[in-house]
Amino acid sequence: MSVKKQYVDDAKQILLSLGLPKAQRNERSALCLLALLDMTPGKSWQDAGSPLLGITPIMGWMREHYDKVYAPNSRETVRRKTIHQFCDAALAVCNPGETKAINSPKSVYQIEPSALDLLRTFETDEWHDALAKYMAGRETLIARYAKEREQSMIPVEIAPGKEIKLTPGEHSELIRDIIESFAPRFAPNSVLVYAGDTGDKMGYFDAALLASLGVEVDSHGKMPDVVLHFTQKNWLLLVESVTSHGPVDGKRHAELAKLFKGSTAGLVYVTAFPNRAIMSRYLGEIAWETEVWVADAPSHLIHFNGVRFLGPYEE
Repeated sequence: MSVKKQYVDDAKQILLSLGLPKAQRNERSALCLLALLDMTPGKSWQDAGSPLLGITPIMGWMREHYDKVYAPNSRETVRRKTIHQFCDAALAVCNPGETKAINSPKSVYQIEPSALDLLRTFETDEWHDALAKYMAGRETLIARYAKEREQSMIPVEIAPGKEIKLTPGEHSELIRDIIESFAPRFAPNSVLVYAGDTGDKMGYFDAALLASLGVEVDSHGKMPDVVLHFTQKNWLLLVESVTSHGPVDGKRHAELAKLFKGSTAGLVYVTAFPNRAIMSRYLGEIAWETEVWVADAPSHLIHFNGVRFLGPYEE
């Protein structure tokens, strides 16, 4: 057996010993663990490290040291089907000491300190005793990290006395601004129908209300980041929160029109930006007959053509 295969098999055995689910005991997950420990072939487990690595550097490390090449579009698979579970199991920490969203392109990951101490005993006489001690306190560790994540969540008031919490990060902060600053100004007394979340894609969803307006969304429909029902005018405001991804351009406008085609409420398309600097990157892409709102100038709305300031258009 080659040295590289032996290390991959050892990492799989470790993941099994730690009680990771079967879906996280494959080659991809084993290589992710090796990367987080900087376990290059031939290195002693006692010398395992704890580098801070993003998803792309993890994939680069796999390619350089274990000849495993993943396509660039595999980043989300690595993130969502291995690294997220490592974080949930308190095997790894996302953005230690920071509050970026877990799927932020700038996120970095690091092996959890007590897990590092344990794994440095692998293949020594101390391993089994150290593993038993670690596993005895593992639920407590997972609970502690879950509590820390909960404390860093972003609170959003969706109605007087009613609050939801979103995964921390710039995207969620802008969603909060849309609900708390945009809606009261331009759609007063509107009702929140949907708010997406980077950690839980349906952070809030009143499916019954949307269905009462003639819209049934299946699992394949990509919802906008925020949906508001402006009851006074019977409009549905479909709002995209743009921090790193695109605005309501022609393609997205068509997708949303199709998704909400059964709506008995008029459709209003809005793109929200945190500031004008980010907006300027996307000016050439924004679709006509849509609205643009910028969080750092909350009392203003930018209207892209048409005969009215804010309102739905007949398709």
